[in-house]
Amino acid sequence: MVDSWERARQVLEAAGLPPGHLAHLRPLSGGTYNTVEELVLVDGRRYVLKVPPAPTLPCMTHERELLVSEAEFYRAAAKADVAAPRVVSLGKHLLMTACPGEPWNGSLTDTEKTALRTELGRQVARLHTVTGPAFGYPSGALGPLAPDWRTAFTGMIDAVLDDARRYEARLPRPADAVARTFRAVYDALDEVTVPRLVHFDLWQGNILVDRASGQARIGGLIDGERMFWGDPLADFVSLALLGDIKKDEAFLAGYREAGGRADFDVPARLRLALYRSYLYLIMLTETVPRAVDAAQDRWVQEAVAPELLAALAEIEDLTS
Repeated sequence: MVDSWERARQVLEAAGLPPGHLAHLRPLSGGTYNTVEELVLVDGRRYVLKVPPAPTLPCMTHERELLVSEAEFYRAAAKADVAAPRVVSLGKHLLMTACPGEPWNGSLTDTEKTALRTELGRQVARLHTVTGPAFGYPSGALGPLAPDWRTAFTGMIDAVLDDARRYEARLPRPADAVARTFRAVYDALDEVTVPRLVHFDLWQGNILVDRASGQARIGGLIDGERMFWGDPLADFVSLALLGDIKKDEAFLAGYREAGGRADFDVPARLRLALYRSYLYLIMLTETVPRAVDAAQDRWVQEAVAPELLAALAEIEDLTS
């Protein structure tokens, strides 16, 4: 079995970088699926190496070939001039440049938070200017890209509900009942006609804050492995994880300033409720293949399950 250092040297050599110049290697925490390591060369250059789990391990259906999607996100982000890693090589592993900074935490002042959320809004608006060839996951995990958003997203919903049934996940409402609620509002998806870049995992842990200049700024948007081509409104879910993006005035100001559209009419609210439901179904179901501990399982049931019920209730209220 190849150890981490030998694997890192092999990846560097395959990428045309000097394997003998690897000076430091350390695991990076925070990920729940891939193994992530930081590689530092003797000249100070920093890279991040992602290694997928063994294909025999249980996973969600949409998680197959996640690194393909992640590389797609970084290539697209580069087109939009957004702070994000740049792809160095992609094969069985993903090697990328490292971004400056540390994950967003609670040490920021209110002034810093406002400035950062406004800048984040501008960067996300730029992400959403990038369009794709069709709709869905570029990894092919759920099949080829679809010609329309309804086909793509209903396939994503069907896949996560099938996973919930297969893993016998604890949902606050049976999977079949959830599916019935969704089917009543799928017409709202037809308003989305252009496949745009969606990160779909922009919670604070995936936003790096860099203080090297003395002023807090966004150092990078990372972990783009959950990306898909679809409705940019879907990014508002993780950007306000377990909350309400409509209350994030600083983010919305930056987003609109950079040309992003953030209207919350009834069709948009229905779609947003669908996307919230999709993410919360993933979070509830993945506890099984992840084999999370009792504390994490309890948190998901106490924090996430009520938010899924709230999203379903909003759909029902808006369609009653």
